[in-house]
Amino acid sequence: MLKLYNTLTRQTEDFTPINGQKVSLYSCGPTVYNYAHIGNLRTYIFSDVLRRTLEFNNFDVQHVMNITDVGHLTSDADTGEDKMEAGAAREGKTVWEIASYYTDAFKNDLEHLHILEPKIWAKATDHIEDQIEQVKKIEHSGFAYKTSTGIYFDTSKLPDYGKLARLDIKGLEEGARVEADPEKRNPTDFALWKLSTPQSAHPEPAEGSRENTHNSEQPSKRLMEWDSPWGRGFPGWHIECSAMSGHFLEFPFDIHTGGVDHIPVHHTNEIAQVQGAEGKDQANVWMHGEFLVLDKGRMGKSEGNFITLQTLIDKGYDPLSYRYFTYSAHYRKQLTFSYEALDASATAYKKLTASVSTLGQDKGNVIKEFQERFRSAINDDLNMPQALATTWDLLKSNQSPADKQATVEEFEKVLGLGLSDLTENTLEIPTEVQTLLDQRQTARDAKDFPTSDTLRDQIAALGYTVEDTPDGQKLSK
Repeated sequence: MLKLYNTLTRQTEDFTPINGQKVSLYSCGPTVYNYAHIGNLRTYIFSDVLRRTLEFNNFDVQHVMNITDVGHLTSDADTGEDKMEAGAAREGKTVWEIASYYTDAFKNDLEHLHILEPKIWAKATDHIEDQIEQVKKIEHSGFAYKTSTGIYFDTSKLPDYGKLARLDIKGLEEGARVEADPEKRNPTDFALWKLSTPQSAHPEPAEGSRENTHNSEQPSKRLMEWDSPWGRGFPGWHIECSAMSGHFLEFPFDIHTGGVDHIPVHHTNEIAQVQGAEGKDQANVWMHGEFLVLDKGRMGKSEGNFITLQTLIDKGYDPLSYRYFTYSAHYRKQLTFSYEALDASATAYKKLTASVSTLGQDKGNVIKEFQERFRSAINDDLNMPQALATTWDLLKSNQSPADKQATVEEFEKVLGLGLSDLTENTLEIPTEVQTLLDQRQTARDAKDFPTSDTLRDQIAALGYTVEDTPDGQKLSK
């Protein structure tokens, strides 16, 4: 039985889908104003493992992920600049160019890390009407009010507001200082729709959107804005996920994922919006990945200390070494990043691929004992450290290479480490590497071990590892 930890209940629960073998899954995607950092990518690896585990258990997963390309302000208090507009100003491009570039960069990161693409990409700017309709429903239900800056959700009208994060509402009210928006009724109220600030208009609309033409009756400084029943403006960050998840998945759906930083504000407000608009829960299970931290604290763009996947690639690391590294801790535990720790994982990953590459192409039968151990690990709230340990136990066992190969392929459905076809017989060896291998074999036959070691280093510099076995030299990437 698959067991998953539900942030909403603070318990590990037996997972039972709403609709038989079909599972509806929504993952909070990136705000595409900059590159994703490796802490962000740890969360997407966790969501990928969840999806793979569901499919390993023969569930049919409808997976939706959003792309935030408007409305995410630099402050959770509904103040500051839109992150997309800040990115455009930083790079001297249009917001549409910024969104396109960093969306492609994010998808490239997913490919490098063997993260499965969602079945549906949901881009915020493609669903403005859905968001407006949900705000109208919230307003009609009496949960919204208007200020001079926008339409706000009245959290005092929702008795269990903050239940996901266990928010101390009274404490927040007592500790509240002067609000940036004095028209807000409660410190926890949040924007559903922000009105554009009347200022000088741009000389031309931003490229890529017919909706971006400016109304002469309400000039604006924004590059992204739309007409609405409340005035020209743009959606709040939270409304996009509740509106788009409802567009593609029926409320309540099965599982909603994201990072732990989404719990107190973004996901709390998503829940409130769906309750206000539909009188229903948004999702039955809420799952959150913990932070990747540096020695000095959390990694983040606002902290200015973020490392991208490309940074690791430029330093010579295989991206899948980073995926392997994330398996060293449970997704609900903080994981401390250092290059020393990544080096250890890179070495272990090379040993893993080398071991698998010696199994040959013949495939036998899946070994039930190890299959059940692996299933038990992943079904225990995605216990990837234990799943990885089981994989190593399999490779060190006395089982036949053919049966090991078949079992590794079964594990790879969840691991995503590129192990399925990693055999010595399928490895394409460049001519330069083969020449060094031949020279090294000649040196070893002559017991010229210093030369043999030098040639091994030259082969390693080209990205390959040589292992000496009773059957001769074994090469792996």
